[in-house]
Amino acid sequence: MPVFEDCSYKAPFWFPGGNVQTLAPRIACFIPHVSFLREQLELADGDFLFIDWAYASGSVADPSRKLVILSHGLEGDSSRSYMRAMAIAMMRRGWDVAARNFRGCGGLLNRLPAMYHSGETLDLDTVIRHAAEQGYRDIALVGFSMGANQILLYLGKEPEAVPGVVTRAAAISVPCDLTGSSAELARPRNRIYMEYFLRTLRRKMREKHVVYPDLFSLEGIDRMRTFKEFDDRFTAPLSGFASAEDYWKKASSLPYLSRIQLPSLIINAANDPFLGEKSYPVEVAAASSCLLLMIPKNGGHVGFPTYVGKTVGWLENTVANFLAVER
Repeated sequence: MPVFEDCSYKAPFWFPGGNVQTLAPRIACFIPHVSFLREQLELADGDFLFIDWAYASGSVADPSRKLVILSHGLEGDSSRSYMRAMAIAMMRRGWDVAARNFRGCGGLLNRLPAMYHSGETLDLDTVIRHAAEQGYRDIALVGFSMGANQILLYLGKEPEAVPGVVTRAAAISVPCDLTGSSAELARPRNRIYMEYFLRTLRRKMREKHVVYPDLFSLEGIDRMRTFKEFDDRFTAPLSGFASAEDYWKKASSLPYLSRIQLPSLIINAANDPFLGEKSYPVEVAAASSCLLLMIPKNGGHVGFPTYVGKTVGWLENTVANFLAVER
């Protein structure tokens, strides 16, 4: 599919640069509350996750025929502004919404030692099949950052195993090369983001340690400053990887993009402070009949701020328009 490197998105002039555009929607843009109905989904391994449902009709008794499953980013949940904005946009177009909260996200720590990671796809598959059991026969996947990587990995790693009810996907601000993204976030200029993520990750590991005191040590946790340190100590061993590098390599969606068989939109802003060079897979997208890659000059990371008073902006409309096309 085509690769669009100069897209129509224009950031408000008072939000200049990738960092401001990343932070602006979280602190300066008001997104209305979404009345989600929460379901606790029990998983086959004894753990659980939360799904937050919202309906285009406003009533669970009158579901739509179409469903979009939203997947948030690292340390996010369904309450994030980008999740709410996308949910509102999709409901306005007649889609029901299932906002998937990763294990350990959504307000309650999960039961098992491992939480979630960038390469986790089994829970996504479980949610899809659970939605199909509710009668949905047209399901789209939309992911942000880590959730976007999970979606693309899911679609490309075993494309023949993807249920037929899944018809299309959109991935926003996707770090499809985790090694490069981790290196970018380790740079001193990105210290504010790194500390933001590590603050809640440290808290969760302390809570885990209370339940599993003999499983890992908390020594030096407050001195950790990079994902390399955190993933080597916690994410990799708890999730079955040999090291942080092994985890990043195996969990990156980049090697599997060419195998995706469903129409899939990737939107990565050129000024995204989280992404390395390899997270702009221009050649792969150009050679694919299924991938549409958009690289707006502006937008930041899961940012794309809109004008005051607007809930649905360029990002939400672009995704909704792509998902609306019958193929």
